Amino acid sequence: MTNRERVLAALRFEKKAGVPHHMYFTQQAHDSVVRHTGDPGFERGLNNHIETAYLNRPQQPVRPLHDRDEFGVVWNKSGADRDIGVIENIQIQDLDDLKRYRFPAVDEPFIRGEMEKLMATPPTQFRVAALGFSLFERAWTLMGMEALLCNMLLEQDLVHSLLGEICAWNQKVVAIALEYDVDCIHFGDDWGQQRGLIMGRPHWKEFVEPCLAKMYRQVRDAGKFVSQHSCGDLRDILDDLDRIGLDVYQTFQPEIYGLEYAARLKGRVAVWGGISTQKDLPFRKPGEIGALVEKTVRAFDGTGLILAPTHALPGDVPPENIVALAEAFRRFE
Repeated sequence: MTNRERVLAALRFEKKAGVPHHMYFTQQAHDSVVRHTGDPGFERGLNNHIETAYLNRPQQPVRPLHDRDEFGVVWNKSGADRDIGVIENIQIQDLDDLKRYRFPAVDEPFIRGEMEKLMATPPTQFRVAALGFSLFERAWTLMGMEALLCNMLLEQDLVHSLLGEICAWNQKVVAIALEYDVDCIHFGDDWGQQRGLIMGRPHWKEFVEPCLAKMYRQVRDAGKFVSQHSCGDLRDILDDLDRIGLDVYQTFQPEIYGLEYAARLKGRVAVWGGISTQKDLPFRKPGEIGALVEKTVRAFDGTGLILAPTHALPGDVPPENIVALAEAFRRFE
């Protein structure tokens, strides 16, 4: 069975041999494993089942530790978070600003270049095209988190218009990706807190769900799988996501849901994740990692699961634990 076939079986809830797996890294975690193993190419031995093309154009430096994204937002990375940073410049405060604001032209040559790289990967891999900051996150980076949440109450037309513009832009990007032999479109958009949604279920349904339904339908109509990343507690809306066409939920955090929640998702929404970067990987001993992975596989009854850390591996995970995780993943192939 190829890696792609193993992923497809998991997404279709077919009980076949092996559980697919994937892991990815922050720069800090990557560097710590290189130092630990002495192998700069250690990722080649992981046998990740998924190959990904990232469709967001890379940020460009404007001064030390400050980068500008394609939407004109400057990210300050001088603090503790050197991977993402915090926004410095608000682009949109009212409807007049939105009318004046010019969304970036879709960079078709860049997107096609990334998709061509993905097509050059072995067809035995599960191929994913990923679009990050795909809706709510893009809106708050342009407006500011506090203002966006307040405007969901005070300036609803503004929020609907902004999200509609973002959705239309996303669909142009996705349309290009769907011209290629890709298996799945993955959307990144954090909505959850440790308990519940950032904006609450009523506002998620009012503002976010209609745009998601359009984006998911575009992908499903092309015969591809839909994957959605959101950190946090999505129990209030997982049934809605299932209803509008979600195939894969990334990321399932066991510290929030408990592994027993896997039974509720079986046959409906597959999970990409399950190994906690919050409470387990930074703190457990290397010898405990294998049992943790086995417990997770059992909870999902060996199907509907892509084994993965719940997020890009952060720098506080000991490299010994990362090596143990990779070994455990390989045992369940």
